[in-house]
Amino acid sequence: MIRCIVAALTFCAVLAAPIRAGAEGILVFAAASLKTALDEVAAAYEDTTGSEVTVSYAASSVLARQIQAGAPADLFIAANVDWMDVLKQDGLIDAGTRVDLLGNGLVLIGAKGKELAEIGPGYDLTAELDGGYLAMALVDAVPAGIYGKAALQNLGLWDGIQAQIAQADNVRAALALVATGAAPLGIVYRTDAQAETRVQVVGSIGSELHPPIIYPAALTRRASPQALGFLEYLQSDAARSAFLRQGFSLPEG
Repeated sequence: MIRCIVAALTFCAVLAAPIRAGAEGILVFAAASLKTALDEVAAAYEDTTGSEVTVSYAASSVLARQIQAGAPADLFIAANVDWMDVLKQDGLIDAGTRVDLLGNGLVLIGAKGKELAEIGPGYDLTAELDGGYLAMALVDAVPAGIYGKAALQNLGLWDGIQAQIAQADNVRAALALVATGAAPLGIVYRTDAQAETRVQVVGSIGSELHPPIIYPAALTRRASPQALGFLEYLQSDAARSAFLRQGFSLPEG
């Protein structure tokens, strides 16, 4: 049953935009967790410059594979460094433009009114699920799922909980499972919880429990000339202010 729900919600939560709105537009491939903040930043850039920005959102793994297959993206923003490294090794990004753009954190979410908890090695996650499922992005492919799995392993909870994990294609689809009541709890980014009014943070997951969450950005080898302007704008004070307001952090250094 949960597999069908995951598939349906993932389909409904497809965030991809048209491949190219126009020859002069900028096509950005971005991790799904960026949607709320990046939509705001892209709209401000369009208003300021008149340049058209089209953003296609999905899991970083999906977007990276689409770029490998020849998708005409100008700019790639991933939710972890590994998928950017893959494209660098393939010669598909302009390594000289690569920048660590943002940081994030992980949280455990539940329905509004859920009792808050301290997430640590003694946390009884199985009891809190009460027979339900823990919503997560794909734990072996999607950054949010990879980070979440690492945290559960470091907490000593993974072996006892993995049979109760409902894996979704991306973190926003995992968020939707909790928001709609299909799963009682989920692990998502801090920014996702802030963007969805139907859920609340049950507890924060310590940054020491998983690899650093870094969003690298880089132009692709086939990027249009105007794409560099948007990448530079993403690093401006105006853009950073919008990202910080949505719960992102700036990476160290």
